[in-house]
Amino acid sequence: MITRVFSMRVWTPVGVLTSLAYCLHQRRVTLAELRGADGQRLVDRSLLELKMVQVVFRHGARSPLKPLPQEEQVEWNPQLLEVPPQTQIDYTVTNLAGGPKPYSPYDSLYHGTTLKGGMFAGQLTKVGMQQMFALGERLRKNYVEKIPFLSPTFNPQEVFVRSTNIYRNLESTRCLLAGLFQCQKEGPIIIHTDEASSEVLYPNYQNCWSLRQKTRGRKRTAYLQPGISEDLKKVKEGMGIDNADHVDFLMLLDNMVAEQKKTVPCRLHGS
Repeated sequence: MITRVFSMRVWTPVGVLTSLAYCLHQRRVTLAELRGADGQRLVDRSLLELKMVQVVFRHGARSPLKPLPQEEQVEWNPQLLEVPPQTQIDYTVTNLAGGPKPYSPYDSLYHGTTLKGGMFAGQLTKVGMQQMFALGERLRKNYVEKIPFLSPTFNPQEVFVRSTNIYRNLESTRCLLAGLFQCQKEGPIIIHTDEASSEVLYPNYQNCWSLRQKTRGRKRTAYLQPGISEDLKKVKEGMGIDNADHVDFLMLLDNMVAEQKKTVPCRLHGS
């Protein structure tokens, strides 16, 4: 589920005619495009200017969405929700127009499922918070230290923050911002979100008739492929899950990934 969108320095005052702007743009492109000895176009980076950065990311590690129907279940203790001190930073959630935070039906659904140990389903864990903080630090190296594009402290005039209205996604955003700006801010952090009925940052099957029609029956068709049903049956039997029709490969994968990242932080790599 894609959950958050940052837009940094999106708007710049524009006061020139379209034709003039186009001519200036073409001249800049011509100057920037040089040709090397082999005839390939080279770009003079000194003539280029970074105008906008959009960062789209998922949430960090979480508890599973649904527990497996096994006698011996994994224990999810609320201590796994401990907030790392370096990620502490205040924020406010509003709707897209700046009004009150919308109701979250997904959080209500997750709170209806209590896992063994006491945690709710689908909650961002301490490991997930550390992952997002690490991603924020990597962005800081790129856009604060390496390229001085952003101020070293959060400035609401530079950054627009958008998230789906699910608590683990809002908390993931908090942790990323804490890493990006090292918990320093010059103004309030506002996270904008939308009603579940009109959200577009995840596949909205419940409220998009066209999407629902296009994907109808695909899951059933997938499980009718030769060998799929037999493989699933063998896996469930091996795990002691015999009479549970609602358990599929997606549910098994969700639990497996959640358990793998339960206590071991994920190391992020990249240039």
